[in-house]
Amino acid sequence: MKVLFIGGTGKISSACTPLAVERGFDVYLLNRGQTDRPVPAGVKILNGDIRDKNSARAALADHNFDVVVDWIAFTADHIETDLELFRGRTSQYIFISSASAYQSPPVNLPVTESTPLANPYWQYSRDKIACEERLMRAYREEKFPMTVVRPSHTYDKTMLPFQGGWSVVDRMRRGEKILVHGDGSSLWVYTHHTDFAKGFVGLMGNSRAIGEAFHITSDELLTWNQLHEITARAAGAPEPQFVHVPSDLINAFDPAWGAGLLGDKAASMVFDNTKIKRVSPEFRCTTPYERGAREIVGWYDADPARQVVDAEFNSLTDRIISAYERAWEGL
Repeated sequence: MKVLFIGGTGKISSACTPLAVERGFDVYLLNRGQTDRPVPAGVKILNGDIRDKNSARAALADHNFDVVVDWIAFTADHIETDLELFRGRTSQYIFISSASAYQSPPVNLPVTESTPLANPYWQYSRDKIACEERLMRAYREEKFPMTVVRPSHTYDKTMLPFQGGWSVVDRMRRGEKILVHGDGSSLWVYTHHTDFAKGFVGLMGNSRAIGEAFHITSDELLTWNQLHEITARAAGAPEPQFVHVPSDLINAFDPAWGAGLLGDKAASMVFDNTKIKRVSPEFRCTTPYERGAREIVGWYDADPARQVVDAEFNSLTDRIISAYERAWEGL
């Protein structure tokens, strides 16, 4: 099958591209060629900017594709562009949405694909919902062959699970206090991108996926305390000194950080992966975070230039912790 990835070199897609090649797909990437990640041998590059319709049309020329995957569509306007470009020239269009589009906090667990889409806290998630709604309308009204995929928190070797990234590991190694939202006991799912890829590639060219939505996540459940503790062990750091701070207080200090908490990470999220396992039966997660954390820390330690410490994040963390501790002292 002839497949086009719009993007194809990001954190998630960089695992899907080589697996698709391995499985025998004829893979094309449409992007601007601005990436540090290697492109697998045999992949064909179409140099173009999907945000510029004329550039994209020129790059696509007279190509038709069995599958088109847009990894970098974030608003309904982006979907309109894709509809214009790919009507009549693909048998399946896959939109990468987000599990943060689900009701937040969820009324019922586990979350299934029929859980309502409603996120009053995070504009990113509301934009993804609008994209899904436009595609569903295109499917109903014109039989546009769409599939929606909702990744949850998916990572590669460059990506730590918490706000602040490497700055948090640096704090751990220096024995400084670590800010964790809530009481640290809410459940979270952190999925390695190679595991995600196994489920995703099974949807490509799969007629059972047309008109359907799927989330693809690990079944490993960890608390936020555990995510930090596992990372500390991988980094050879002492046991973290947690300061548990309400997400509302974090939001008051930094609404951008708060939106990602209140609209996603603050609530326990448990996903039922029955649907993806039924339609993509080769999907099985084999990378627990214990192994993933060692991979991440190893990548950072391999090149000290990657170990960027954000002074602004550290200052913000210290101010939030100080305010929280002062409030306790006043009781």
